[in-house]
Amino acid sequence: MVASLRQTFGERVRAADAAHGEATLEIHRDDALEIFGALRDRPEFAFNFLMDVTAVDYLGQSPRFAVVYHLYSLPQNHRLRVKIRVVETDAWVHSLTPLWKLANWAERECWDMMGIRFVGHPDPRRILMYEEFVGHPLRRDYPVNKRQPLVPERDPIETGWKF
Repeated sequence: MVASLRQTFGERVRAADAAHGEATLEIHRDDALEIFGALRDRPEFAFNFLMDVTAVDYLGQSPRFAVVYHLYSLPQNHRLRVKIRVVETDAWVHSLTPLWKLANWAERECWDMMGIRFVGHPDPRRILMYEEFVGHPLRRDYPVNKRQPLVPERDPIETGWKF
């Protein structure tokens, strides 16, 4: 599959390898929407299921973060991991919500926990932490003993919280 990916996407593939039976592709964020669209729509790939979106913090390296997408093709029964590296001072990628609905909550979680913005996301609110929470708790430099503002308990139904 790696050879096919390299042949199809050419110079837009920054790195590709296969280990333990799973292919990994690294691309640039500017090519993401086009490449993910092709991965979903082209019959030889047919990655119709976005399984997960997460991020890795490589504290001390540049670029610091990698946004990692796990794709699965139900018709082809194969998997693909796609990485996009971003620097800390410009930590954003394009939202994949137009391609896969699952990207909505997964990207919100990634924003909430790691602070990576998803440009074009339809609802970029925190999903796990409360709005007053300061910082992103899964970053490797997040202070574990940091005190957060206390907020009164809120009933989500009375406050009009939307799901």
